[in-house]
Amino acid sequence: MHPLKKNRPLRRIVLASAVTASGLVLLLALKPHTTPAIAVAPAPASSNSGTGSGGSSTTGTKTVTGDTAQTQWGPVQVKITVKSGKLTDVTVLQSPSDNPRDQEINSYALPELKSEALAAQSASIDTVSGATYTSDGYRQSLQSALDSAGL
Repeated sequence: MHPLKKNRPLRRIVLASAVTASGLVLLLALKPHTTPAIAVAPAPASSNSGTGSGGSSTTGTKTVTGDTAQTQWGPVQVKITVKSGKLTDVTVLQSPSDNPRDQEINSYALPELKSEALAAQSASIDTVSGATYTSDGYRQSLQSALDSAGL
């Protein structure tokens, strides 16, 4: 007679629990335990157009291009405009756009990131929900541009 056909419910409970626990261990072992790293590639030299006397960073208008941040979904790069030591504009030069979903995400995320950057006057801005990788790349490129501009 088969061992599970006997009238021993405790044995069946123990075997079922052991199989369930083994299955859970196998499933948890398949889960990745790390998130992908974001690499930052160097960008071409910054474009500076000082209009103040002597090219001072506190007067006039300066345009600086940030480094290109490589994200899981594609590169992100921004260009900033600084006037009299204040961040006045952020322009996105590159963003993930390989598919319609990327374009949809960027259509709402990039304007939100721009307005937060202008309000904060720094790269200390919140991540836009649903655009985590783009937000991280945006912050990295923005920080690079701000550092190059001396802010």
